[in-house]
Amino acid sequence: MDTCLLRDDGIKSRTVHTQVTLAQLFRKTRSMTISLSSASLPVFVKFLGNLRHLLTKAQADVQARGYDEQALVQYRLAPDMLPFKRQISIACDAGKLWAARVSGLEAPVYENTEETLEALVGRIDKTLAWLQTVPPAALDGLEDKQVTFPSGKNATRTMSGEDYLKNWALPNMFFHITTAYAILRHNGVAIGKTEFLMGAGS
Repeated sequence: MDTCLLRDDGIKSRTVHTQVTLAQLFRKTRSMTISLSSASLPVFVKFLGNLRHLLTKAQADVQARGYDEQALVQYRLAPDMLPFKRQISIACDAGKLWAARVSGLEAPVYENTEETLEALVGRIDKTLAWLQTVPPAALDGLEDKQVTFPSGKNATRTMSGEDYLKNWALPNMFFHITTAYAILRHNGVAIGKTEFLMGAGS
């Protein structure tokens, strides 16, 4: 900004420059408070925990209405979509694999053999337990790390750690949690949006 156009420039020019400097400091401070770990691990843990809550509601519904839980476990929203059980395992893997691939840590491998609601709750619990062992320092500063990962059966993608989080891993988790929610809701399980967002805290 051209301070020579200002009257009493000795005072006003200092004010203008101070405002610009404060704005720059604000942007710098704000960027420093959002790290890769803080933008990822708490979100994965929270929403997988919410998914766990939805499954416990499903278990209670099965008991209350007395039907075969396989009606939920095997249910597909459309013939070409994956069944409920795979929605759960993929939601879990979205966060686990992102954290492992970006950090370089070795994640546990699960064989996708879960066939009951109890086993699916266990899958979530194992994933949450592992995510909670990932140290923030293993992720922070790796925003620009190039990560190549499978995308479909015969393809791969390469993204930076930050882009992989924002444009793939988080949306992927949310997609499969939402699909699982829709399957339960469609089949009469008494859940709502607040439980999707807040889990047991709702």
